[in-house]
Amino acid sequence: MRPPANPLFAECVRASFAKQQAMTLIHATLPVVEPGMTEIHLPHWVGIEQQHGFIQGGVVGMIADSAAGYAAMTLVSAADSVLTVEYKMNLLAPADGEQLIARGQVVRPGKTLIVTQAEVFAVKDGQEKLCALMQQTIMVMRQKAEK
Repeated sequence: MRPPANPLFAECVRASFAKQQAMTLIHATLPVVEPGMTEIHLPHWVGIEQQHGFIQGGVVGMIADSAAGYAAMTLVSAADSVLTVEYKMNLLAPADGEQLIARGQVVRPGKTLIVTQAEVFAVKDGQEKLCALMQQTIMVMRQKAEK
């Protein structure tokens, strides 16, 4: 994998994450930002549950999309931004635990399209269980700043 084009990639990713009001709304955090990889952590709380008490699948998709998208962002220049153009997600098990961890990573860095994946784990009693798997395509938006 190529090295980050932006030496301040971690600061840029964290600043972008801070702009995502949806992540604030669901209480998500971004504790890990490394070249080609990020992690988003989400505590389980009643406001994001579905009717069976599990974390709702759309919320699982939100953190998977953001974790993989930010993994892609770690590799683009400071003048560029990224945008999801598609993803496919399999929900493998109920999102049942004290927290979820979404680990996003770059599979293939490209100049225009970056292929990523995310694994989402439900953490219960200190044990991680894979509950979702996502593959994603990210478009590099050249010379397009975020709002």
